Amino acid sequence: MEAATGPASPGPQASSDAAAAAAATGPNRWSRSRLLLLGVREKLCTCHILKTLALGQMLSLFICGTAVASQYLAEQYKVNTPMLQSFISYCLLLLVYTTMLAFRKGTDSLLQILKGKWWKYILLALVDVEANYTIVKAYQYTTLTSVQLLDCFGIPVLMALSWFILHARYRLIHFIAVAVCLLGVGTMVGADIVAGRQNSEGSDVVVGDVLVLLGASLYAISNVSEEYIVKNLSRVEFLGMVGLFGTIISGLQLAIVEHVDIVHIQWNWNIALLFLAFALCMFGLYSFMPVVIKVTSATSVNLGILTADLYSLFFGLFLFGYKFSGLYLLSFGVIMVGFILYCSTPTRTAEHATTNLPQPDSTGFDNLGLKIEETHQETPDATVQFTREEDVRVNTG
Repeated sequence: MEAATGPASPGPQASSDAAAAAAATGPNRWSRSRLLLLGVREKLCTCHILKTLALGQMLSLFICGTAVASQYLAEQYKVNTPMLQSFISYCLLLLVYTTMLAFRKGTDSLLQILKGKWWKYILLALVDVEANYTIVKAYQYTTLTSVQLLDCFGIPVLMALSWFILHARYRLIHFIAVAVCLLGVGTMVGADIVAGRQNSEGSDVVVGDVLVLLGASLYAISNVSEEYIVKNLSRVEFLGMVGLFGTIISGLQLAIVEHVDIVHIQWNWNIALLFLAFALCMFGLYSFMPVVIKVTSATSVNLGILTADLYSLFFGLFLFGYKFSGLYLLSFGVIMVGFILYCSTPTRTAEHATTNLPQPDSTGFDNLGLKIEETHQETPDATVQFTREEDVRVNTG
């Protein structure tokens, strides 16, 4: 008997395909939006970004500590000696990191570094010392608002130096992120105006503004040099050399420009503790900034520490009676968004960077383990095969 023929019924595969097509063509915008949000969350909320964010805010808190200690010395005890404060900080770096270099042997020892690169580190220490001094000195001539705005000039200078010296290549998202961070700084300045924190007009605004621009440019040079040294040589080498020559340069400048101010200080335990707090915060800032720069870059670090003024303000609400404005919280949020956007996409390096950049004389003690690990990973795997005729064949991957 022949089977009766009729219209074929759809199988399970055809039914599932039809359901999928209906789901795709149906009102499924909410699901697509949810997938998009999940993708953005996975890109922005990574362990690397969260760690970078936490480290950047730790640096901001160190800067906040130095600002609060300096302001307390100036307002409560009429002590305004920025070079003395810097000198004590460089002395701590000298005692810790230069001593560590002194106990090293071989090409990474203190003597070998001084023989080959002493003049380079003198220039670097001079730039670092004068960057600290000019920014603090600018507060005596111009307004707080001008310092906050013009200090951001260091970010484009830093990006330009990274482009030409370190051969960093930025994407569009990086420029957008920097613009967002600068918008947050503008919001912070607007909050200062609303709160009335820009009352002082300064004795010479033009001189103060020039000092801020000069200090921001010197900071950019110092940070780019730090990034190169930390990533190619050694964090301890950078801190030890800056501590050594920074102590000498700041000590000489201290004897020239602040010897009269030091004589008039009415020393007591409170003043001594404030000097110690400033020095410890600066020591923490110098010690941890190379760690953060090695993980990210000097540009991302400078974007992250834009929140330092906001932390200083929050402390100032209780210590100095500052007025609060909701724009400060908005400014903090905007800066954080820009910082996260910048860290979400790594910068590229030009292909000719390895040939144009000056190559270090040695790997550096701190980076030796990293180089060994990279060499181990680049070693090809070898497999040995035995044929029936007992010939040995070695294949390398």
